[in-house]
Amino acid sequence: MSESLPSSPSQSIEQNLALFRDRFAQLKCEVQKVIIGQDEIIEHALTAMIAGGHILLEGVPGLGKTLLVRSLAGALRLNFQRIQFTPDLMPADLIGTRIFVEDGHGHSRFDFSPGPIFCNLLLGDEINRATPKTQSALLEAMQEKSVTVAGETRHLEAPFFVLATQNPLEMEGTYPLPEAQLDRFFFKLKVSYPAEEEFDRILDSTTRREQPTVSPVFDGKDLVEMGAFARDVPVAPSLRKSVVRLVMATHPETQYASAEVKKYVRYGASPRAGQALIVAAKIRAVLNGQFNVSHEDILAGALPILRHRVMLNFEAQADGLDADTLLGRVVETQRAEWNR
Repeated sequence: MSESLPSSPSQSIEQNLALFRDRFAQLKCEVQKVIIGQDEIIEHALTAMIAGGHILLEGVPGLGKTLLVRSLAGALRLNFQRIQFTPDLMPADLIGTRIFVEDGHGHSRFDFSPGPIFCNLLLGDEINRATPKTQSALLEAMQEKSVTVAGETRHLEAPFFVLATQNPLEMEGTYPLPEAQLDRFFFKLKVSYPAEEEFDRILDSTTRREQPTVSPVFDGKDLVEMGAFARDVPVAPSLRKSVVRLVMATHPETQYASAEVKKYVRYGASPRAGQALIVAAKIRAVLNGQFNVSHEDILAGALPILRHRVMLNFEAQADGLDADTLLGRVVETQRAEWNR
């Protein structure tokens, strides 16, 4: 059984911070047995899960997105389910349905047959290939951690995470995720192609008879405990106001918006973005051995938190401007103002 984060006042903050960092390092090391490179992606994924959030992974096929999710589940003893999203997938295929059952003695009843969503970690492979009707079946689960079938609400076991993948190149037969669903993802992570040295290591480790495997480090409840500890990290009122200004700087109608934001942004990030910025900053502060949040802790998670919550207009597309480029400039402007 893994060691618990101490809660007694007699045990120092330093001990708590050290144990948190040790757990994070154990998890990361275990996942890296299988996933070569992608260090930042692994760190962001663990951060989001500690925060209790969901993750959207975007990248071309073959970059290890599915393997990453499987490795995270294996390292945490989580009940893992995978579902391939296709255009003919129905909501009942995801959340389950009521079925007619006869007991052989002249009696019959309707029993609920749970779908794959009743797990701790759900991998939604190619989520943008399902129709909006099926995509919407995830909304309640992602926000409320429950599903409603035939008027009855059924709660999902904690912890519950959705890690979804999508291919940016496959346009035919895909359905863009609605803004309301995108907003429920804590991070949107772009999985990039490996560097030359990493590519060589991948070929070496995956073409042998013995394949690397992941062993469980601790339980999902320990991850929840880490998240609860991180949320206790204090945030100064001035930093909260900085987060407010950063999020409002993505809204073209506010005084904090740049001329570029006013020209190219259709609408900015939601309050969920501010919540995610603060929680991610708290976790980063703990990993750095600090029990207080800095401006850099906030800015470190800005891009993966904001990129899927800021919608650009058609003029931005015509000028070849993407969200990452625009938000990078917004973040640098905020950094410059904070450093004055």
